[in-house]
Amino acid sequence: MPDRCPFPIRPPIAKLSRMVIKKRPHREDLCTGELLCSHCPAKCCRYFALPIDTPEDWNDFEYIRWYLLHERASVFVEDDCWYLLVHTKCKHLGDDNLCTRYETRPQICRDYTTKNCEYEDDWVYDHYWETPEQVEEYAEAVLGPRKGRGFRSVKPGMR
Repeated sequence: MPDRCPFPIRPPIAKLSRMVIKKRPHREDLCTGELLCSHCPAKCCRYFALPIDTPEDWNDFEYIRWYLLHERASVFVEDDCWYLLVHTKCKHLGDDNLCTRYETRPQICRDYTTKNCEYEDDWVYDHYWETPEQVEEYAEAVLGPRKGRGFRSVKPGMR
């Protein structure tokens, strides 16, 4: 019998009742002068997204498949715009989820406001892909099968 459980063990119910779970307030419930950022998990500082051209042919989809062969990358579509999303934390994000270089932060950070930020966690993408296989499947649905080759392996006995 193994010494360690492969899964985290939940604390007993009595212990749970003593635990204080900090719940984020809704933005409309903040007091005057209270900063939304002091309650936020800083999602905006944990990735960046760059617009990419809308794929029109198999060659374009090959580039997207190549992007997704890299760790911590995904692709999404929002409002008919395609984006490459790179999941990576800003090196100036502090343990308190605030910027440690706030006074000298880049202009893109200065221009960003909390008006439409991701604090609530309730956004949904039109499309979202994490693997090259998902993109291949989507491309086949949109463009039809490739002539002469597919990404799937050949059926056993058909070589």
